[in-house]
Amino acid sequence: MKMLCLSLVPFLGLASAAAAQATGRYADVHGLKMYYEIHGDGFPLVLIHGGGSTIETTFGRILPTLAKTHKVIAVELQAHGHTADIDRPLSFEQDADDVAELLRQLRIGNADIFGFSNGGSTTLQLAMRHPTLVRKIVVASTMYKKDGAVPGFWDMMAHATFDGMPQAYKDAFLRINPDTAALHAMYQRDVARMQSFRDIPDAAIEGIDAPALIIAGTHDVVRPEHAVEMYRRMRRAELVIVPGVHGEYLGEITTVKPGRTDYPVLSIIEAFLNEPASR
Repeated sequence: MKMLCLSLVPFLGLASAAAAQATGRYADVHGLKMYYEIHGDGFPLVLIHGGGSTIETTFGRILPTLAKTHKVIAVELQAHGHTADIDRPLSFEQDADDVAELLRQLRIGNADIFGFSNGGSTTLQLAMRHPTLVRKIVVASTMYKKDGAVPGFWDMMAHATFDGMPQAYKDAFLRINPDTAALHAMYQRDVARMQSFRDIPDAAIEGIDAPALIIAGTHDVVRPEHAVEMYRRMRRAELVIVPGVHGEYLGEITTVKPGRTDYPVLSIIEAFLNEPASR
């Protein structure tokens, strides 16, 4: 297993910040009309966005580069973006089951999974609940225990208000769906899910068989020490600690810097995905 520090990696010129165009599609998944896009060709790579987000807000700056070498399957989960809400609980476990069913409908028997923030929690659930569908996982800015968050995070979540939701998320949602009631409902669902966050047992993390790349920022919502703990508990893990805040290393919409087109963590992600998944 390897531990890397991105500050030692030279910056590389990468793809345009604009996301590649693709025709959106829908699949009937467990009663949900689930939106997804397919970009590029190659071994399947599933992208799972963060909470309150869309494909574009989480991955829009890096998706074009990933699609050069992978068949990217980017999804929008229940109540997010193009995927309307339905009358059932929202959970990371259910999201994982939805993604797994989508892959089965697409006749994809094995895929790499890349999840950011809440999407990383869904990625962990996929690896635990549907291991035969998962080849490798990239778990970015994600905690598996409540004490993995920075001090003050859970107090902030206990008193969260819609006014505190980043405007970039609100704008992105309303461009897709102008229904403000749906936006409020999505926000409340995401907040409730985090307020009821349950630790994943250490034994379950230790039991993940898929090779994993753990990524965290030096000033992330997730403590770097927690990323190290997750890395050490997984038998086949690698770790990258990246300078910056939550999602800055991916160009996530709330932390993207104007004019920036270089995301050197992509070279590490690509190297990890391209390594043989030997046991």
